[in-house]
Amino acid sequence: MTEEMNREKLVSLILSKLSSKKEELKRDFQESIHEVGVRYCFLENLLPEEIANRIQTVFPKKHEMRLMDSFREKKYTSKNFDQFDPILKDITFAIQDKRVIQLVEEITGIIAQRPDPSLYAGGLSLMVKGNFLNPHIDNSHEMTRTMYRTLNLLYYVNPNWSLEKGGNLELWDPRVKRSVTVESKFNRLVMMETNPWSWHSVSPIKVNENRICVSNYYFSEISPIGKEYFNVTSFNGRPEQKLRRLYSSVDNMLRNFLRLMKRDGLGKKDVYQNSKV
Repeated sequence: MTEEMNREKLVSLILSKLSSKKEELKRDFQESIHEVGVRYCFLENLLPEEIANRIQTVFPKKHEMRLMDSFREKKYTSKNFDQFDPILKDITFAIQDKRVIQLVEEITGIIAQRPDPSLYAGGLSLMVKGNFLNPHIDNSHEMTRTMYRTLNLLYYVNPNWSLEKGGNLELWDPRVKRSVTVESKFNRLVMMETNPWSWHSVSPIKVNENRICVSNYYFSEISPIGKEYFNVTSFNGRPEQKLRRLYSSVDNMLRNFLRLMKRDGLGKKDVYQNSKV
């Protein structure tokens, strides 16, 4: 079976599953704003179990990925799809298919969304024991700063996961004082909006198991808050991490200032450069 046919099969499966739960997801997404002010929803069993298991089985090992290690986060990432089983590229870009985006628009009510072939901040993610992602808001735009980031789609393929293992998605109120937890459950797709107050994090991994995720973002020329804004990815500490909260705020201000001074940033951008997606 060709690469295109493989991806087409995945797109068809995703569309079928989303369509079957469309009204439920639509309701959940809108009602969730009353929890901490961030709209989100999740869909169980996105793909047939044998396909989800295959994605998990061929997922790259940590030595094949890039380590992101700072006071802000510790995790492994990769966009080097040509080095891995084609199904990893297929599932990533199936979620960016225009038909999937259109259906997600109907679910979320967020219009004029676009895919991101460069996978700016997206791609494959792996976390092991002790890894974490501190509370943060995502950078407001894609690489060219012509489109706003509107939606984060997270597909988890770590089998037999449970809340006690850590590594779960946390959504925070605007002051990063109160949160709700969404379990990083196997074969679950989470959709959450991104805006200047959509603080979220991943709790530290507590077990010697891999927490693995396929991450995608959608973008739009239309601001999700109805007016222009800009921010780099900005971090905070957890409520009990008072010192980390203090120097995170200083770090955020400095990085925002540098990006405003140098539009393209100072470092090399981690993007997917293969135009055939």
